[in-house]
Amino acid sequence: MKDPRSDVIRVMLVDDMRGARTGFMMMLNNAPDIIVSCQAADGAQAIGYLRESPHQLPDVILMDVRMPVMDGIEATGIIKKEFPQIRILILTTYDEDDYAFDGLARGASGFLLKDATPRQLRDAVHAVYNGDAILTPRITGEVINRGVRTISDNARIKLLRGLFNSLSKREHEVAELVATGLSNQEISERMFIETASVRRTVSRVLAKMHMRDRVQIVIAWYQAGLDQMTNESATRFSTGNE
Repeated sequence: MKDPRSDVIRVMLVDDMRGARTGFMMMLNNAPDIIVSCQAADGAQAIGYLRESPHQLPDVILMDVRMPVMDGIEATGIIKKEFPQIRILILTTYDEDDYAFDGLARGASGFLLKDATPRQLRDAVHAVYNGDAILTPRITGEVINRGVRTISDNARIKLLRGLFNSLSKREHEVAELVATGLSNQEISERMFIETASVRRTVSRVLAKMHMRDRVQIVIAWYQAGLDQMTNESATRFSTGNE
């Protein structure tokens, strides 16, 4: 007999404030396909639980930033190295929190403000579980500003462009839309294809380019200067020039 909860998204809450964990648990457990399966009061405790329960791993972790013993950013880096299949969503109090961007660099799938509505919280869990990154256009811009360094290494630029050029036409188009910060759902609507097809295409792009996540696609696209080439092409098209 099939386990009735086998399709439920298992979430771990990591926050040093018991009240915050309780609030998140109440919001998430109201969703029929989400359950809070475990909790931890700091990053070290979270890592300890995962190491001791390798057969009961959560699908998604909601990770606070500032905690005693071990903060959420350090914990995120360790967890993504040891348990790369787990998606991590950074929870922050401040929209401009530098720590949250450090979390993206360590492998988090995005970040969300702690005052998010129940709907926003549940949607974010669903999104990262399905392989999306929580990267709004504003956040994408910040990722570029903070994470992309102007590179003058022509060999590196040539390598990145070669990787993108090795993609199929559909893969290249999806990569470009990922680089603008669109979600799988938004890409599917833009390209008139199924969301599952977008998800599979993103996975192929990551595999071909030997990249960990969507954030790395964004950074590579901008480091390769492909955003400028896209803008120039759009300008030529709009002005009727070849």
